[in-house]
Amino acid sequence: MISPKKYARAAKRLPKGFKTVNEFFNYVYHDEEMIWMGQNTNHLHEENDIMYSMLDSVKNKDYCKYPPPEGFPELKDLILKDLDLTSGHDIFVSAGGTESLYLCMNDILESTDNVITCDPGYLIIDNFASRFADHVTSIPIYNEECGYKMTPELVRKNMDENTKLVSLIDPLNPLGTCYTKEEIKEFADMAIDNDLYLLHDITYRDFAREHHLAAKYAPEHTITTYSFSKIYGMAGLRIGAFISTPEIVTSAKSIVINDLGTNVVAQMGALAALKSKSTWLDRIRDTTRGNQKIIKKAVDNVEGAFLPVYPSDGNMFVIDLYETGVEPIDVAEFLLERKIFAREGNYTSKLFGHRYLRVSFSIPRAGVEKFAVDFQDAIETLRPK
Repeated sequence: MISPKKYARAAKRLPKGFKTVNEFFNYVYHDEEMIWMGQNTNHLHEENDIMYSMLDSVKNKDYCKYPPPEGFPELKDLILKDLDLTSGHDIFVSAGGTESLYLCMNDILESTDNVITCDPGYLIIDNFASRFADHVTSIPIYNEECGYKMTPELVRKNMDENTKLVSLIDPLNPLGTCYTKEEIKEFADMAIDNDLYLLHDITYRDFAREHHLAAKYAPEHTITTYSFSKIYGMAGLRIGAFISTPEIVTSAKSIVINDLGTNVVAQMGALAALKSKSTWLDRIRDTTRGNQKIIKKAVDNVEGAFLPVYPSDGNMFVIDLYETGVEPIDVAEFLLERKIFAREGNYTSKLFGHRYLRVSFSIPRAGVEKFAVDFQDAIETLRPK
């Protein structure tokens, strides 16, 4: 018998009527009426160069050939140019930002190392860290005192001589908080002074009002993970990258399993996305920021509910429901019956998930307007009498 390995995993409570996680996601995926507000995906791209380039690739039967194993050189160059990291950096094109996180932690961490993350956060990072490190310290950051994000001061209080890596999700999923230039510089100085690494996950960077790269200030101590899932609207195509010094990237490449390259059709879409970015970026940002306002107005109408972070610098935020007396999972199930897919907080927090519902809003305005009505109805219906 094979004994399953036990790692830190995100708690997932299934909605009523589903036996497995896969069954649930198969259901929401195939329901064409479902309003998708549960996975921070972007549904705002119209028919554009991204789609056309992939259709052309399929018609040309590009998928019959393996692509370059580290990514097309043109794509690698365009990603580095997008980040203005063209000097002294190397890049590897991966099958998504999550794979990038896994590869980098697998490569960097030893069994005696410690890792610092935050709660709430992207819990799969804790999962990966627990596989390769000795100890993972997840700092509670769900409070006004720290601004709902991990501060340099909190990291200093929780680090020790064995701390090897600090995870910075920036902007932070699920809260939407973002780091200032001064905070990023302080983290960079800390990494240099203590010879540790910053794992800078910038998946939601392009939704932010302002964003700063740790790699600009501590290039030898930063690994930047990049994703095409969110702003580029390519979540199902599974493509991303990681960027660091040539030494680190070369080392991480030695543990790559998928050594025959990342999906060629996805890479063609990614090339078109970067080349056309200036033609659609402002529209998507403006729409998501307008959608936030619609949700905030609805939340403000609900006694006991509030937005810990507003405005969000991501395409998501959380709605705190604790004082309403309504369980987030019950709201999620209520909304699911109304054809709205949102997520209870346990998916992104071990400590505070019972308090909030996470919603994303990079969807057409009409879906957000429906959510605003149905959310208020949910609380009114479910609130203890």
